[in-house]
Amino acid sequence: MGLLGVCYAVALIGGLASADAGGTYQSLDRPSRAPPASLFGPVWTTVLYGTVAVAAWLYLRRPAAPVRPAMVWWAVQLGLNLAWTPLFFAAGQYGLAFADICLLLLALTATIIAVGRHRRAAALLLLPYAAWVAYAAALNLDLWLDNA
Repeated sequence: MGLLGVCYAVALIGGLASADAGGTYQSLDRPSRAPPASLFGPVWTTVLYGTVAVAAWLYLRRPAAPVRPAMVWWAVQLGLNLAWTPLFFAAGQYGLAFADICLLLLALTATIIAVGRHRRAAALLLLPYAAWVAYAAALNLDLWLDNA
């Protein structure tokens, strides 16, 4: 339950840091493939943060697994995830947000590899999150270039 609490605390802090995210998003020149603002919150909070927490929980349940490296990567990717929302929405720093999300994708890849060595199911749970982050990174790049 603690891992889920950590993930949802990240969601809450990100939400507080971007109180007007919907308005900011609507005001941007968006590519045609950009999803509606109403899609982001439910996907992140209901689905992705939940799977991130469950993946860590499954991994930690494997007693023979070396916990430290994978969980360090897990914490790093979660911290980078936390930083993205205020960078993009609150500060309007689309370039810095893009750099952050690229680092997030690298840290998430390292997490998937480290977790996957000992708990395949946990790594598989992180794949939709990785796909969404990759999509969000491409969208972030487009938004940065179109709104600079």
